Amino acid sequence: MQIDLPEKRYYGIGEVAKAFDVNTSLIRFWEKEFDVLKPKKNAKGNRKFTPQDITNLKLIFHLVKERGFTLDGAKTHLKEERHKTLSNFDLIQKLEKVKSELIKIKNNL
Repeated sequence: MQIDLPEKRYYGIGEVAKAFDVNTSLIRFWEKEFDVLKPKKNAKGNRKFTPQDITNLKLIFHLVKERGFTLDGAKTHLKEERHKTLSNFDLIQKLEKVKSELIKIKNNL
């Protein structure tokens, strides 16, 4: 899945939910369930996600929505095999980016 967010220090929960094409309630639920998600909250309680949080959300989204893990399965997978999962996920992201570029080139021909 290709997530298109501008380069910023903080992202609002609405921006993040729109980029992932999910409801904001799902993002808030994942925040409670996964310890790796720690968005900053201002005095009003609005959540601001850092680029590191976005990376963790991409990984969680990949495990839960694309690979079909349960929440408990994704939690244990992140705890036990975090390094291996991250390297595989980075490889998948790079290959998807190359694929999208090749499709653009093909369409321009």
